[in-house]
Amino acid sequence: MDEKIAPHLQELTRALGDLEKTGIRAEFEKLIAFRVPPDVAKESILRKFGGKRKVLKVKDLSANLKNFELTGRTLDLGEKSIHPQAGTQEKPSRLYTGVLADETGAVLFSSWKELPGSIGDVINIKNAYVRIWQNRIRLSIGEQSPVLKISDSLLPPLSELSASQKKKLIDIGAVDFSVDTIACVLQLSYREILVKGRQSRVVSGVLADETGRMPFTAWIELPGIDIGSIIRIEGAQVRMFRGMPSVNILNSTKVSSIGPDEVGKLAFTFESASKDPAPIKIQEINSRDSMFDVSVAGNLVSVRPGSGIISRCPECSRVIQKGNCRVHGKVEGVWDMRIKAIMDDGTGSVSVMFPRELAEIIYGKTLEEAEQLMFSDVSKDAVYEDLRRFLTGRYLAVRGNSSKNEFGISFVAENAWVPEEDLAVRVVEILRRLGPDEEDGQDKNSQVSRGGIELA
Repeated sequence: MDEKIAPHLQELTRALGDLEKTGIRAEFEKLIAFRVPPDVAKESILRKFGGKRKVLKVKDLSANLKNFELTGRTLDLGEKSIHPQAGTQEKPSRLYTGVLADETGAVLFSSWKELPGSIGDVINIKNAYVRIWQNRIRLSIGEQSPVLKISDSLLPPLSELSASQKKKLIDIGAVDFSVDTIACVLQLSYREILVKGRQSRVVSGVLADETGRMPFTAWIELPGIDIGSIIRIEGAQVRMFRGMPSVNILNSTKVSSIGPDEVGKLAFTFESASKDPAPIKIQEINSRDSMFDVSVAGNLVSVRPGSGIISRCPECSRVIQKGNCRVHGKVEGVWDMRIKAIMDDGTGSVSVMFPRELAEIIYGKTLEEAEQLMFSDVSKDAVYEDLRRFLTGRYLAVRGNSSKNEFGISFVAENAWVPEEDLAVRVVEILRRLGPDEEDGQDKNSQVSRGGIELA
């Protein structure tokens, strides 16, 4: 190794981990080959691959984060043997797993090296990264991640961090494992499932308080609990599914009804919590990892590729390409229709997906009519192009769920409508922006009215 670049490679390794596995060494050598000075090449690599380490709290963790520093108290610690596949030369290894917490939340972690300390101890981790496992954020500690045990820390004690956190529904997220909350039951349903060879009844539904709504599942009977009941839930687990949290009521969870005296002190009632959600700003949706049963309104500024007629696997409903499902191989696809669009309300934009039922409503054509257009035009993109012409610029309101993944925030619509009551407000606002020119005010009024009706 060239003595001039060796120190720079060592520094990059300390900051970014294994350079060979990540391809960073090849990137560095490419810059050197173009006669970029080693110190300049190092700084460029550090900027590109996140060399400036951030000190984060658990609540700050999200998908694709890397090279950050985190301090937390170990709530749980375990290890298991990982056996290589038969026929390989790899040796068995050990994976250390557990839960790390600070005052903002708790997170699962996995480490390929033994960590210092035991349950209750505080550790500092550098050069950590995040990955998604079973729909939850997981803190990953690699071989190149320095970990130190800290004897003196301002973090809350183990008993406080391991206790269930009292939270409003809107504040429950991926960094929570056990929560206490008070909410009313908006929806309730029962289903029978087979668990370990025995039939078991599962209760599911929707909870609500003054901050929002959240789905729940109860694996125990809930005697005396019905739609409209206001209940206290203690020690419920938080389950993540497709980026959306839900309350999981287990045998260890305590559920009780709220007495009349306490109900009168709450910030919500069943009547107020059961009202349809008022539209919120897209900016607020983009500021959160997920939101359940919310509505937004805005203009469809773009209809994205992948909209129109699609073919799905009859087994798993995945979209197939050229007759091939990535899970089931060659299949006979089933026709379906969807719309993927970008909605903007002036405060931000969000990707909205409309399933077939809503796509047919807002497009004004059924799946069968769209198929006829596709076949008559002898073009797979005919429906997509027609959707672009028809929907771009339209003003709509949608209601559904939003969640964050590695591609950003996505919104799955469950209902859509034209908010006609907003039309007069929008017209007045546009007139205000145009200015108080009285001479051509009449023309502006007529133009805006026509434009507003056309958009609606």
